[in-house]
Amino acid sequence: MSVYKIWNLKFPSPSPDAPKCEAALFAGKLASEAGIAPLQAQLLINRNISDIKSVRSFISPSLRNMIDPMLMKGMKEATETIITSIAKQEKITIYGDYDADGLTATALLVNFFSDLGIPVSSYIPNRLNEGYGLNMEAVFRIAEKGSGLLITVDCGSSNFEEIEFAKKSGIKVVVTDHHQIPDGFQPLCPVVNPNQPGCPFPFKELAGVGLAFFLAVAVRAGLRKKDWFKSGSEPDLREYLDLVALGTVADRVPLLDQNRILVNSGMEVMKRSRWAGINAMQEVAAIPSSEITPYDLAFKLAPCLNAPGRMGDPDIGLQILTQNKNILAMDFAEKINAINKQRRGIEKEILAQIETILGETRGINDLKTIVISGEGWHKGVLGIVASRLVEKYHRPSLVIGIKDGMAYGSGRSIDNFNLYSALSRIKYVFEKFGGHAHAAGFSLKASNVRILKKELEAIAGETMREEDLIPTIDVDAEILLKDITPETLLLISALSPFGQGNPAPLFLSRSLEVLDSRVVGKRHLKFSVCREKEIFGAIGFGLANHHPLRGRTIDMIFTPEWNRWHGYESIQLKVVDLKNV
Repeated sequence: MSVYKIWNLKFPSPSPDAPKCEAALFAGKLASEAGIAPLQAQLLINRNISDIKSVRSFISPSLRNMIDPMLMKGMKEATETIITSIAKQEKITIYGDYDADGLTATALLVNFFSDLGIPVSSYIPNRLNEGYGLNMEAVFRIAEKGSGLLITVDCGSSNFEEIEFAKKSGIKVVVTDHHQIPDGFQPLCPVVNPNQPGCPFPFKELAGVGLAFFLAVAVRAGLRKKDWFKSGSEPDLREYLDLVALGTVADRVPLLDQNRILVNSGMEVMKRSRWAGINAMQEVAAIPSSEITPYDLAFKLAPCLNAPGRMGDPDIGLQILTQNKNILAMDFAEKINAINKQRRGIEKEILAQIETILGETRGINDLKTIVISGEGWHKGVLGIVASRLVEKYHRPSLVIGIKDGMAYGSGRSIDNFNLYSALSRIKYVFEKFGGHAHAAGFSLKASNVRILKKELEAIAGETMREEDLIPTIDVDAEILLKDITPETLLLISALSPFGQGNPAPLFLSRSLEVLDSRVVGKRHLKFSVCREKEIFGAIGFGLANHHPLRGRTIDMIFTPEWNRWHGYESIQLKVVDLKNV
């Protein structure tokens, strides 16, 4: 299977068809009008941010620019329902999801109501036994415990029967969710979801924890109007923003607009977090609180928080986020770190088995999809394994575990293949399936796996071109080594936090001489490059197959970054791809 990548050098213009000189003039004009550097203007244009108002808002994200929560359809009814329950001193239950977004959203509301002195409990379903969203048995147990109000976070938009059952059981329900609204949607209770028809809230990309935060802001404002805080202190919701930042980055929603404001503010709050669990997780992950980055959230903290849910014990993930005792928080942090190591081991083992199977499969290079199954593969890691296959082979990939005649799978896809639409065409194969363009989950009889594999490949053959299977790297600009300075990194850092929707800038430098190279950590490439007496160290994660490089001339795509080690710092080039000249 091809690992060749297309390099797509962007031009700083609203139109890719504009002449190069006209594009440069546009970037210069935007820079002058917005009072920013031409490099920043080019990077922002590449991210479809090209009007003065949007540029200024992006450069200076502020909580003052948060949209009024009451613009969200259903927020008024949700707030009134919650405040009525508070006045009646009814027990409130927060029902979340088992991933990092759901856990942080649940913890945020549990902590918020606890700060208000309101009786509150929580429920996180077991991924392996209960699956995603509300389920009847869980609602029955919540009703038995006497809850008066059930608030969902990061789920609930599709749970018509469960909501109806809850209402018949005497439980009021408020749904907060950010997932797509299903066909035939008819709200049975107050629903806060910016994606529902007729919602005037202009930003549709909030994570579940972002919605929970907006709900808390609205409830606090409603209580304030009723003089609730006349005799007591009012919760400072800025203290909750580190939870919002963690869940938002973990859920990989675009770090633009409202999400950019929340994450930017939350990263600052995380440096002095109120929550014992956040501090303990940072300590176990060896992340200095003063230097925490979105990368640390996405690839160090979020995987640990996700791991218990994947392995079947999500309560630990919630307990660490609602724990106020440092000793217990550290104990939970060490437990989830150990569970994450276990998860990585299982993932690695399944990947090794898959590589063996792929190596023995005839005609594998001619396939446009990967559908692969194994007896007893752990359900909790199948989605991650599918993601790894997409990263490596750039093909829609389904990974399926088989047990007792049933098959359970997760799929991930590429931009040019809508996985949900494809599976919808062959829904007769499944017992159950759901998802969206890039990801799906499903179950089917083991005897139908062969049919699924054949039919999905046929659909891909009809709808995909050969070029769709070649990954593309979007490059922001071509740059000379002599132009990479501390000032350059300062200009780039002003556009952080980087992540989904706002990727770290990528630059192209040509005709670089490689002075040396060596393999580190088995898979990574460490080397030095030179041009016109300018020398920089470089690191290419997963690029060890290019060794040795010494004496060669290469073109290279990279992000410049600070490399700090034992008090010393230098500029290092983080390499994404390279080619021999």
